[in-house]
Amino acid sequence: MTHFIRTDADLDAAIAALVATDPRMGDVLAFGGRPTLRKRDGGFAGLARIVMGQQLSTASAAAIWGRLAAAFDPFHHDTVRRARADKLARIGLSAPKIKAVKKIGEAISKGTLDLDALAASEADAAHAALTAVHGIGPWTADIYLLFCLGHADAFPAGDLAVQEAAKLAFNLKARPNAKELMALGEQWRPWRGAAAYLLWSYYHVAKGRSGTPASAKAASPKTPRTKSARKPAAKKPAAKKHKAKRKDT
Repeated sequence: MTHFIRTDADLDAAIAALVATDPRMGDVLAFGGRPTLRKRDGGFAGLARIVMGQQLSTASAAAIWGRLAAAFDPFHHDTVRRARADKLARIGLSAPKIKAVKKIGEAISKGTLDLDALAASEADAAHAALTAVHGIGPWTADIYLLFCLGHADAFPAGDLAVQEAAKLAFNLKARPNAKELMALGEQWRPWRGAAAYLLWSYYHVAKGRSGTPASAKAASPKTPRTKSARKPAAKKPAAKKHKAKRKDT
């Protein structure tokens, strides 16, 4: 049975089912707080927007997407795939992104990629259909499935924030790679999307408390930092007169 996270009620039910499956996720929820539902438009426009966000800052991706959407109104896969590459480059698309949106548009036009059918497909099958198209990697596919279609079992194991949150939350020695995180996430089926939601929230709280992105010093629900656990700071030796000044580092 395919489950979906499309409303706040869906998200709450998915989180409850996930915590019942793995009580450790209750600690993750307690630390990170209840996540906010994320919803994006689907279709070619939704997929193209995610492609624009690959390996770019949020601000840069939003700027490029704004120019791209304004240049093609209405935003249709046939119009974009037929556009000249130099026009797309002037908008700000890199060569790989130009190739990606054109290949996606071509796949939709030929019928080899049916975005409407993905909504009714099982998450793994939908993921396979997306990643079979040039320019759609695992991360892009999972973000589309989770945020645009609401697949409850979509799991972006390649997302660095999700990986770092898993490391902190479960006291792992190193940040798991996508393959390792996928193995860890098997126990969360069919609610892996809810696990991603909780881990993103965990990451943002940990990041805020540590003051640096994904710091290993951030507290985890299993090993909270307390005053008694902190070592007293060593006293600095008194500075001697007539010595060379200390260089700033």
